[in-house]
Amino acid sequence: MPKTRLLAFCALALAIASARPAEAHPHVQVETETQLLHDGAGQITGFLHVWTFDEMYSSFATQGLDKNGDGQFTREELAELTKVNVEHLGQQKFFTVLRHERRYVSFGEVRDAWSEVVGGKLRLHFTVPIATPFKAAGRPLTVEVYDPDYFVAFTPADGEPMRLVAAPAGCRLDYSPPKGSSAQVGTLSESFFQALGANANFGQQFAGRFTVTCP
Repeated sequence: MPKTRLLAFCALALAIASARPAEAHPHVQVETETQLLHDGAGQITGFLHVWTFDEMYSSFATQGLDKNGDGQFTREELAELTKVNVEHLGQQKFFTVLRHERRYVSFGEVRDAWSEVVGGKLRLHFTVPIATPFKAAGRPLTVEVYDPDYFVAFTPADGEPMRLVAAPAGCRLDYSPPKGSSAQVGTLSESFFQALGANANFGQQFAGRFTVTCP
């Protein structure tokens, strides 16, 4: 493939793209749930992501992993897939952008990663620590999850897609919907995406933004 970044979070996704060359982006759909974690001192220490992949990708990714043929997937059977996904996610900074007072927040090594299959869909759980925990008091923190190439479409899950865990009293969470629309993407050819430069960051316009403000 002309863009090595299509390997993003799992090498299996490349095969999906190769099998569907005539279709425009995105190739994979992911629903996101996020918990922003705080410690006893009110510092942001990391975030927990729970990502649910679309049925087609889930079926492809888990093919042959039900080792005992019982129709169920255990954490152990999905362990190698989890490992591969997390390794590629780390290379892409987990497709997650945190900014505090317009400065990018750095991450530590992922932990507590595991996968399950629910209703035919692969669900990945993983926690990413903040490299240097900090208090967001008085300065807004923004959180976005998106693929710059828009190979993967990330959308907030229904219900409560983001939660503040152990946050200081008075913290508020707001959501701004994305500026772009899926209808706009449907008119674009695959060659359009392949011609995008490395810094095009096309996918950001389809990303919603969570903003956390604390007193």
